[in-house]
Amino acid sequence: MNTGALLSLRGVGVRFGDVDVLSGVDLDIRPGEIHGLIGENGAGKSTLGKVIGGYYRATSGAISVDGRHQDRWDTPTALENGVAIMHQELQLVPALSVAQNVYLGLEENWFGLLRRSERSRLEMLMEDSGLRLDPDAPAASLTIAEQQKVEVLRALAREARVIVMDEPTAALSKTEVDQLHRIMRRLRSEGRSVVYVTHFLNDILEVTDKVTVLRNGELVKTGETADESKQSLVSAMLGGVKSETLYPPKPRDFGDVLLSVRDLKSPNGSNVERLDIRAGEIVGFAGLMGAGRTEIARAITGADPSTGTVEVAGKPLTERSIRAATEEGLVMVPEDRRGQGLVMTLPVRANISLPHLARFSRAGIVDKKGEWALAERLIDRFSVRPAIVDGDVSNYSGGNQQKVLIGKWLAGNPKVLILDEPSRGVDVGAREAIHAEIARLAREGVAILVISSEIDEVLGLATRVFLVDDGRLVDEIDPDEIGEAEVLAALFSHQGFKDSVA
Repeated sequence: MNTGALLSLRGVGVRFGDVDVLSGVDLDIRPGEIHGLIGENGAGKSTLGKVIGGYYRATSGAISVDGRHQDRWDTPTALENGVAIMHQELQLVPALSVAQNVYLGLEENWFGLLRRSERSRLEMLMEDSGLRLDPDAPAASLTIAEQQKVEVLRALAREARVIVMDEPTAALSKTEVDQLHRIMRRLRSEGRSVVYVTHFLNDILEVTDKVTVLRNGELVKTGETADESKQSLVSAMLGGVKSETLYPPKPRDFGDVLLSVRDLKSPNGSNVERLDIRAGEIVGFAGLMGAGRTEIARAITGADPSTGTVEVAGKPLTERSIRAATEEGLVMVPEDRRGQGLVMTLPVRANISLPHLARFSRAGIVDKKGEWALAERLIDRFSVRPAIVDGDVSNYSGGNQQKVLIGKWLAGNPKVLILDEPSRGVDVGAREAIHAEIARLAREGVAILVISSEIDEVLGLATRVFLVDDGRLVDEIDPDEIGEAEVLAALFSHQGFKDSVA
């Protein structure tokens, strides 16, 4: 396999149980290029990235490095050959310092005694790479963007020539994304290669040299990014010409108030004087990073302690806890699906039924048939792929994990649904499916609160939008009368504003 490529894959396939998630994929990664991998959720792009990084083993096909066939390909072998992977969910040790995380497993020793040289080695590495962090800062104190830098430094410390970045921008602000792109370009200028797995088409068009499109586990095409457009990429991803996400018609008929919040205050910084959401209404929260949108939602649901009153369908929540809120029909789909939303060691079936075990158990015995039937209905409703009731949810794509997470909370037929970043890590097709489900729930009379960092999503779904800053609702806007640029300008103008006008 002497193609002039640094890394080559030929006929690579991956099976999970009886399901083919990759089939017959050919791919060349050349020195000094940024190569994008895109596709719908479940298309296999993250799986392919993990195969390249040695995290998943291919069940068929061949891999070569510098033209040399590799009989074995796993994470140690990949690292030995200069291939490292940054996972979508960063894998740092929170209690260790930046320097210790970067050189974890590469510690120097003298007759078995650690030399504690990580700090000085990191200083030299940062000088060479242009990346700056406090070597002594614990990983737990870092922002997501700073943790991304640690992951890049870890790869460089292992002399990586190819770095796989799996959805690295999902939790980053625009400024942080630009910074990461600058890092990618610097790596390219040094002759290193980056495999960029993402669902953000604008990022692909901005920073990559080549792009590979996957659909249903198969390679659709690989080409020069300069020859592509957003429309051509979407068409390749979906198997036909399709416009960007179209939002479903907004509900216009509302019923009684189902969620009523008064004088809500929380140690997490929330301070909401008044918020009402009616049956069939979709209300949106828009705010800059750190504005306190999630904190308000956590205070409402009882995930964080708070004072004030919260009523569901006219009934006060006297006990402020997630369990009590769920029992009264108030549920929240959290933004962190792995850390707060799903139990990654449980199958799809158990994840979906977990909040509803009282419905499926008698005297401590779970009704497996009922649990199975519920999982089948929700898998079909959300087109979860692979459609395996007992599938290992940790092996699913981010978008399909998101579908399982949303289905899990809808299984209880809530009266009030709070969705925090409902389409994070979700591709064009899955995004439209989730939006359609939100609109359908509103038509059925559910009161919905949507929180999203994507302003166009808030404007496209909601009938009313609140601007959030410093944990407060600082303004209310009509999403049909204002554009994304105007909302962003308003948010910047409200930064630091201390008096709620909502």
